[in-house]
Amino acid sequence: MVERMTHGLIAAALAGFGTGLSLIVAIGAQNAFVLRQGVRRHAVLAVVAICALSDAALIALGVAGVGAFVTAWPAALTVVGLAGGTFLVCYGVLAARRVLRPVPGAVLQTEGATAASRRRAVLTCLAMTWLNPHVYLDTVLLLGSLAADRGDLRWAFGIGAGLASLIWFTALGYGARLLSGLLSRPKAWRVLDGLVAATMVTMGGMLLARA
Repeated sequence: MVERMTHGLIAAALAGFGTGLSLIVAIGAQNAFVLRQGVRRHAVLAVVAICALSDAALIALGVAGVGAFVTAWPAALTVVGLAGGTFLVCYGVLAARRVLRPVPGAVLQTEGATAASRRRAVLTCLAMTWLNPHVYLDTVLLLGSLAADRGDLRWAFGIGAGLASLIWFTALGYGARLLSGLLSRPKAWRVLDGLVAATMVTMGGMLLARA
């Protein structure tokens, strides 16, 4: 009996891990931001912690059944979509500006980063996470509904999904520094900023259109 329960818990956790990972790894506004911070080696721990803890909190809300409330009040996602879409488009425009007008000597410059710049990175990450309706759809609604199908094993499913988020953002944030050699050249950095700009503007435009 105990062995069967253990196998059930492990299976549910692995299912949550696989499902969560499949939803997280797709390139998006949050991943693009974490990648850029990781390459710059700037406020990486704070950014990774915000993303992972935010996902864990939202997944927990979904497993607890809050997704039903969000579904019953669709206006909430509309408001978040308008705010998040506007924010992403503005951030994308700033990234595009860096592509067209690169700042001399700004490539991978992290030494001497001020408390204000770290605070700005933290606030940007919080906005990128909590003003993105896709995050709510993936974590609260989708993962929450999938966890509900597991019955008594729903929390094991949720823990697996949360662990996937933690591992992914840690690997993305700290693994991005492996690209620092490649991105030490200004042209390569402009390509990354171009990717960030395209991702942010596209997703922001989609959010505004749907809202």
